[in-house]
Amino acid sequence: MEIEIVSDVLEYNKEHAEVNRQLFKDNKILVINILSSPGSGKTSLIIQTIKRLTDFNIGVIEGDISSTYDAQKIKSYIDNVVQINTGGTCHLNASMIEKAINKIDIKNLDIIFIENVGNLICPVGFDLGEDYKVLLSSVSEGDDKPVKYPKGFIKSGVVILNKIDLFPISDFNYDFFEKKIRELNSESPIIKLSCKTGEGLNTWIEWITKKVKK
Repeated sequence: MEIEIVSDVLEYNKEHAEVNRQLFKDNKILVINILSSPGSGKTSLIIQTIKRLTDFNIGVIEGDISSTYDAQKIKSYIDNVVQINTGGTCHLNASMIEKAINKIDIKNLDIIFIENVGNLICPVGFDLGEDYKVLLSSVSEGDDKPVKYPKGFIKSGVVILNKIDLFPISDFNYDFFEKKIRELNSESPIIKLSCKTGEGLNTWIEWITKKVKK
């Protein structure tokens, strides 16, 4: 019996990513892949975005090691939510997304948010067919994330700094944070916001609105 060996995992992933990308393009759907460490506020960002983008039809693919906790929270706001439990894998891959798409009614969607597994290492290397990777960091994590996890900042189309309401009680050095990002990525916008207070969210909403394809 012959055993087929997939010698290049990234090449295999790339093939599925291109299938996804073409499907998204054909349906004129903006797809945003959100990357962050655990606890940065990915789910909160998605919920606050959904609450403000009332003129658009939105779907969410939720990635976690286990549980449906975050998906259930999002389900309170929209119907098109699919949970992917990786069972221990530290990232989503394109074939997972390909299967998840079949469970979403994409015909009338304008935007799909992919909430990747909380991790700033593994998810960065896997193209899912998205239009943009958005890297979400937070004040509570500290200002050294661009130094420790440069690849994510290099590949991001937007960098978001969440939990800016914590600035007054934090020693977070924003000038250092921005400087280190700009050494890696001179193009991507850096958006400061707070999902708790709403400060800065309008800037994020304006960016998304300009990118929607319909």
